[in-house]
Amino acid sequence: MLQGKHIVLGICGSIAAYKACILVRLLIKAGAEVQVVITPAGKEFIAPVTLSTLTSKPVVSEFFSRRDGSWHSHVDLGRWADAMIVAPATASTIGKMANGIADNMLVTTYLSMKAPVFVAPAMDLDMYAHPSTRANLDKLRSYGNIIIEPASGELASHLVGKGRMEEPENIVQALDAFFDKGQDLAGKRILITAGPTYERIDPVRFIGNFSSGKMGLALAEECAARGAQVELVCGPVRLTARHPAIRRTDVESAAEMFEAATRLFPDADAAILCAAVADFTVEATAASKIKRRGHSLDLRLVPTRDIAAALGEMKRPGQHIAGFALETDNERSNARDKLLRKNFDFIVLNSLNDPGAGFMHDTNKINIITRNEEKAFPLKPKTEVARDIVDNLCELFNS
Repeated sequence: MLQGKHIVLGICGSIAAYKACILVRLLIKAGAEVQVVITPAGKEFIAPVTLSTLTSKPVVSEFFSRRDGSWHSHVDLGRWADAMIVAPATASTIGKMANGIADNMLVTTYLSMKAPVFVAPAMDLDMYAHPSTRANLDKLRSYGNIIIEPASGELASHLVGKGRMEEPENIVQALDAFFDKGQDLAGKRILITAGPTYERIDPVRFIGNFSSGKMGLALAEECAARGAQVELVCGPVRLTARHPAIRRTDVESAAEMFEAATRLFPDADAAILCAAVADFTVEATAASKIKRRGHSLDLRLVPTRDIAAALGEMKRPGQHIAGFALETDNERSNARDKLLRKNFDFIVLNSLNDPGAGFMHDTNKINIITRNEEKAFPLKPKTEVARDIVDNLCELFNS
């Protein structure tokens, strides 16, 4: 699956940099074209001339050549690549990537990358276990990056524990597996709703919820990475979609989301309804800011139009719908009832009673429920949860 693929290999300042030579050779033997981007510290561990000989390409390290002033375009690298792998990835570079500190060519290239990014950490066990490293890795996962967990064994410090960069053969296997299933949605058009809706009270106030849109954006990125054309209907969130195959329609209210979803669904092969849509909206929105007068304010709320039910009625043979149920009590019975009422193919249940699940978190804990079975999953980053959900959707297409 790596035949003809363009791979950007980022190398950091770690003793594990010697493994990069093996990784380059394995990638090239698999048919990939490799461009190395190395940090200044990385050059202390492995010579660029070795890497350029192996790749038949000049190694990129600085922003421009001091000899002739020619510029190395991180933007062009971001568009050229089918994947980027940072191996070895040090704690320093992981921290810079997680927090957007673009003070070298590797991190600048990462921030410009349009393709999937794989990160293979390499460091001492205490550095890997430190809360700051764990938080930075969680951030990278929340951005959609794929972390190739380090192995356990003897480290450069002669301590024994987790922190060894995964072996090059296993890294290539992970890349190959990614591209192998990476196009299982090729030719499909997927509608995804994400984020909250805001129901205006007056020009400055609204009724809303705590949805961050992280789960919906992760689903959009996963579907696009696997070959789908994604129609993302998104409520008010601060997140951005990176993949060029995602076409985003921004909405504010439940009525606007209803219009967009029902308009786009007839041309879709499937819909994943992840948005936290308001069940009620204000009957009459004030034209100007409501001033405080008296001790109470009465608002009359009326039901919003049910997007899930409308799409369930519109669903034609061959189309699939996945819904979400965020529950606080009677979780499974409520989810199964919603599955049947809305004519879903499967429903994703998460409970606010599970720590780390639900709104605002980078993690989620789900059960996928169909009419005939239920699959339980442990707490995972939402990017990994998205893969589980899309895997389930792909099973429907293949059944």
